[in-house]
Amino acid sequence: MKFSQKKFLINAVTIFPQAFEGLLDVSIIGSARKKGIWDLQITDIKDFVDKSNNIDDKPYGGGPGMIIKADVLQNAYNEALSTIEESTKKYQKIMLTPRGKRLNQDIVKELSKSEGLIIVCGRYEGVDQRFIDYNELREISVGDFVLSGGEPAAVTLIDAIIRLLPNVLGNPSSLLEESFNNDLIEYLQYTKPRVWKNIKVPEVLLSGDHKKIKEWRLKNSITFKKKKKDR
Repeated sequence: MKFSQKKFLINAVTIFPQAFEGLLDVSIIGSARKKGIWDLQITDIKDFVDKSNNIDDKPYGGGPGMIIKADVLQNAYNEALSTIEESTKKYQKIMLTPRGKRLNQDIVKELSKSEGLIIVCGRYEGVDQRFIDYNELREISVGDFVLSGGEPAAVTLIDAIIRLLPNVLGNPSSLLEESFNNDLIEYLQYTKPRVWKNIKVPEVLLSGDHKKIKEWRLKNSITFKKKKKDR
């Protein structure tokens, strides 16, 4: 089935294109890609090595690790920009970095309303800050922990965004009851059998009383929001 909506395009700038294979081609995200709702293009930074055949170098001021060079990364980024058919102003340009604003559902919703993304994935000890500043990239972090590179974070970001696009989920109402909507955590879920390991499904969920079920779910969501806040 094809949809009349404009295809949501993403270009990932990375040194490991193979990191995007697999997770984005399965389940609802993969199905949406097959339907033409979105697509992913890859710009391989390694294709833009400098005359010394390097993409990185030692950091000024000393220290461990290597830094991806601004000139090499700029050439790759320019290539990614050239793949955008229309005005790049309607695209979000993202740099995944631990210094960025922590990703949350509000940011995901905002990004899903753009026409597409260019996501730059860092590696090693990072990238030359001049590249980020020159291109005025929006810095985003997926959390206060260390990853081996930006690719796992990029896949996480892409998954979160694509599922919010029109016609991706079979039941759009699912989005209304998800965690983080209305600043609540989604209520607990149960299914058959009614008793498992001597643990029963809450009786209210078996009552058929939709008002009481709705009240229970709201109370349950608020309780878990408080628990999360108190951690």
